[in-house]
Amino acid sequence: MQSGERVTGEEAFVKGTLFMMMMALGLSGGLASAQGRQVTVPGNGTLPFSLGVKADGLIYVAGALSDKGDVKVQTQAVLDQIGQTLAKSGSSLSNVVSATVYLTDGANAAPMTEVWRSVWPKDAPTRTTVVTKLINPAALVEISVVAVPTGGERVVINPQGWSTANPYSYAIRTGNTLFMSGLVARDTTTNQPIEGDTAAQTRAVMSTAGALLKAAGFGFEHVVTTRVYLTDGATFQDMNRNYVPNFPKDPPARVTVVSGLPGPTYRVEMTMTAVRGERQAITTPAADGTPGKPSPTLSSAIKVGNRLYLSGLLGNTPQNQGDMGAQTRETLTRIDRTLKAAGFSWSDVVDGTVYVTDVSRFAQMNEAYRTFFAKDFPARATVGTGLVVPDGLLEIMFVAVK
Repeated sequence: MQSGERVTGEEAFVKGTLFMMMMALGLSGGLASAQGRQVTVPGNGTLPFSLGVKADGLIYVAGALSDKGDVKVQTQAVLDQIGQTLAKSGSSLSNVVSATVYLTDGANAAPMTEVWRSVWPKDAPTRTTVVTKLINPAALVEISVVAVPTGGERVVINPQGWSTANPYSYAIRTGNTLFMSGLVARDTTTNQPIEGDTAAQTRAVMSTAGALLKAAGFGFEHVVTTRVYLTDGATFQDMNRNYVPNFPKDPPARVTVVSGLPGPTYRVEMTMTAVRGERQAITTPAADGTPGKPSPTLSSAIKVGNRLYLSGLLGNTPQNQGDMGAQTRETLTRIDRTLKAAGFSWSDVVDGTVYVTDVSRFAQMNEAYRTFFAKDFPARATVGTGLVVPDGLLEIMFVAVK
C-alpha cells in the first residue's frame, strides 16, 4: 500500500489487520522498524527549533509562515517552504498525512482553502484549522505538517456516505498510526453544522470520532493524543464531562487551549491521533521524586512502540505568576521528569507545539526553552492562544521517539 491509496469502511479494517499481522511477522519493511531521530533540515540558528525532523517512519515539519502579501500569497509561500523542507527530508507535499493551519482571521479560511485545493486536488492530508495569534504580526497563516517519506504507506480513510465537500481527508493511516482531521459538530452526510452548546457539540464530535475510528479499524482505546480547541474557556468542564467517559482506562495525552474556529456556530474542535500497539500510560512524578497521581481526564504521556506522546504541561506556580521565563523553565522541568519516567530524554524529542498567551513574550520563552536542548532542536510551532488555567502563560506539548 503506497502513498495516495484510498480505502473506505470494511476495506480499511481488513487492510489494517493485514498490516498488523505483517508487523508481527517482521514482514512490513523499514517503516515498521525503529528509525533513529534525524534532523533533516536545521533551523536558521537564531531560533531554537529545526525545520524538519525524521523519526520512526514520519517527518515532522515546523510551523512555517510568511509575511508578504494577502493570505493566498502567504499560503502558497508557506506550502512552498514546507515542500522544500520535505524534499530535503526525502518526501514531498503529496506525502503529507496531517496538517495544522493557524489563521489570524477566520474569514481567511476560504481563500486559504483555494490555494490548498490547488496543491492537493485529491487525497488531501488531514487538516485542523484554528484561529490564533502568530509570532510575526504581519503573518496571516502558519502551517505545520507531518508526512511520510516518499514511498511510505499513506491510506486515505473517507467513510462511505460521508460528505466529500471538504478540502481534507477525514483520516489517513500509515502503518499502525491513524491521523484524524480536526472534528467539529457537523453532520457527516450533509456537511451542515450541528447546533448546540459545548456539551452537545462535544457529544457530536465524539460520535463522529468513534465512527471514523471504527471505519479505519481502530477504537477509542487506540487514541494516544488529543488536541482540544475551545472558543470559550469557561466551557472546559462541559467539554470534559462529555469527553472523558469515552476513555475509561488510560485516557490519551491531551492539550486544551482557547482559540477561535473558522465557523460562527462551532464551539469545540478536536484532533486525535490513534496508534495500535502495546500501550503504557505515564504519570509525571512529583518534584521530590515520589510517584505522581494519575488524572482521570488525561495521561501525562502515552508510550506506544518507539513513540511517546506527552500532554500539554503548564508551569504556573504562586511564585512565578506573570514571569514567562520562570514558567517556561518550570514547564520544561516537569516535562523532563515525564520524559525520564518513560525512559526518554531531550535528545528524543522530535516535535512540539508551544501555546503562549502573549506573543510579545516570545523571546523570553525562547531564552528559557533553548537551555533544555544541547543541540538538534525538535521541530516546533508557536502560536498565541488562551489557556484554561488563568495564571498560566504557556503550555507545551511534545512528541518523542527513541
